Amino acid sequence: MPIGQAKFGLLGGVVDPGKLELIETQTVTTSTAYVDFTNLENYNVHFITANNVHNSVDGVYIKSQVSNNGGTSFHTSGYKYARQRNYIVGGTGYSQEGKSTNVNLINILGNSGNSSSEAGNSYAYFYNLLDSSKYSFSTFQQISLPGIDLDSYFGSGVYPTAETHNAIRISPDSGTILECSLSLYGIAES
Repeated sequence: MPIGQAKFGLLGGVVDPGKLELIETQTVTTSTAYVDFTNLENYNVHFITANNVHNSVDGVYIKSQVSNNGGTSFHTSGYKYARQRNYIVGGTGYSQEGKSTNVNLINILGNSGNSSSEAGNSYAYFYNLLDSSKYSFSTFQQISLPGIDLDSYFGSGVYPTAETHNAIRISPDSGTILECSLSLYGIAES
């Protein structure tokens, strides 16, 4: 049977490429310093969405960090990342890259302003968090209105220590989160 036909179930077999399964949704409606996800269940790949993010400080991004002790503490340094930023100010487009070999985040989950019309939305994939023999990786993408016309980021990060990471913290780089909805999913392997 040709692989393409089997993949799409054209010859009677249906292949399930995996399912997105909701683990938990947390909604922030008052000033909050951070949101922790301490139940990652048993998935190799995790997916987080951040919707309608508003911060107390203008133009602040939301970062994510991982824990190796169930959320008692979180790694606050030692991450590596590379990202691309594209933004528009006054009708003119700009592009900017960023990279670091020792930062306090594995990825960026939104960048927003502090007025009600300046929201951020984003998603991130996390790979190998629960595998003690592999590094924990992440890829992310976000778009927002942080006080300029439009702002977007995409990139990836890694915590380069092979250990189990069994909790994720979402927090602003400064100030507090005023409003957002965060959903954590696991991707079931077929």
